[in-house]
Amino acid sequence: MGHNWLRQMLPRISEAAGLSRRYTNHSLRAKAVQLLSQAGLESREIMSAVEATIGGNAYQHSRVNQWTTSVAEQCLRHLSKLGKPFKYIVTCIIMQKNGAGLQTASTCFWDNSTDGSCSVRWENKSMYCIVSVFGLAI
Repeated sequence: MGHNWLRQMLPRISEAAGLSRRYTNHSLRAKAVQLLSQAGLESREIMSAVEATIGGNAYQHSRVNQWTTSVAEQCLRHLSKLGKPFKYIVTCIIMQKNGAGLQTASTCFWDNSTDGSCSVRWENKSMYCIVSVFGLAI
């Protein structure tokens, strides 16, 4: 599955489903960020969970599992306190900066008027952290 195939996936789904307009990955991202923001989650909340957990630490392989778990749990705690009718999925990836490449993609088939997602990239001198949050209305 290549980059171009993934980029065209949502437009193909829109057309196959007979939707009134052709959706792109960007059009859904904007709506998803708006929905999660309305639910009380903003990018700065995710960034603050990463900062509180990792802060100025240098990459340490032995602590990555603890850090990823802590970041995901802090995001979920914040979301659950909002008391909104959503189910949430949080993923956290931490990768050492060593010149290796990382490509990640996700796609969902859901109700674009009620569900959404938000991804945040954080980095320091020794590592990257990518947190993705998916919110699905109950």
